[in-house]
Amino acid sequence: MLSMHWLRLRCQDPLLAGWRQRTYGLLHQRHGHRAEVALPLSINPPVGYFPDFLTPIEAAGGFEPGLDALLRTPKARLATDLATLRSTGVRLSPAVADLAAGDVTALRQLGAGLQLYYRLAIMPLWNVIRSAFDADRALRSRRLLNQGLSALLNDLHPTARFDGGVLTITDYIAERDLHLDGRGLLLVPCYFKRHEKPMVLADPLLPPVLIYSIHPHARVVSTAAVAGSLSALVGGTRAAILVLAAEGGTTSEIAHRLDISVPSASRHLAVLRSSGLVTSARDRNAVHHTLTPLGLALLKAG
Repeated sequence: MLSMHWLRLRCQDPLLAGWRQRTYGLLHQRHGHRAEVALPLSINPPVGYFPDFLTPIEAAGGFEPGLDALLRTPKARLATDLATLRSTGVRLSPAVADLAAGDVTALRQLGAGLQLYYRLAIMPLWNVIRSAFDADRALRSRRLLNQGLSALLNDLHPTARFDGGVLTITDYIAERDLHLDGRGLLLVPCYFKRHEKPMVLADPLLPPVLIYSIHPHARVVSTAAVAGSLSALVGGTRAAILVLAAEGGTTSEIAHRLDISVPSASRHLAVLRSSGLVTSARDRNAVHHTLTPLGLALLKAG
């Protein structure tokens, strides 16, 4: 859900700029794709409130369990969440009224749109996302083990302050208190979360979660981690370039992230391109690179 926000915002994250361009292009290549994802995009605005039912707790088990739970959302929850969205002034399509009423066809339309978006936007990047998540969890776990709970929570974001009993997020979008009442707090690192304040669900009666952006170091380290298994086949640098090309980077972006010269990155990309693993396209002064189906299959196999 948070990844969708990047498609309608100016992308100031160099690690996501290529992914955004690639995903945007895929969704606009075919009118059918644009129409199919229109409903989930319309109820998931990039700024402010978006419905809690779009992020069910069952998604902890993966995309399919999460989608199944979303499609079984009770009518009362659909009506309440979408009424809250409407109250924020967001313009909603007629299809949203059917969804708010629990119409089966509208729910199927929502599910189909999410499945298509997941296949086009998330699956190609999944190895990188998973690796970054694992790196972030390892980093946070070490901090918890070595320095304690306060150090862990105080390091989630510069606006987070934990005094031993209360976790405060300063300058949150709205002043509110969330009482755990013994329920515990689930920390959810997110690859696509903008590096702004951690966020919680709007409904305090839902299981408490705190969503925060994955540590920048973990996101960069993930590139090397995913590339490791391919190194023996194509070499360490070219394996890392394949991972970055999955995100749709430019030659200069890839060179910068790998700390190599632009000419060196260009030579490696030329070899990968001639091998049918990478495709390149010039846009003004930059050359953008993406994986071919063969390159993607090799990356997944690695």
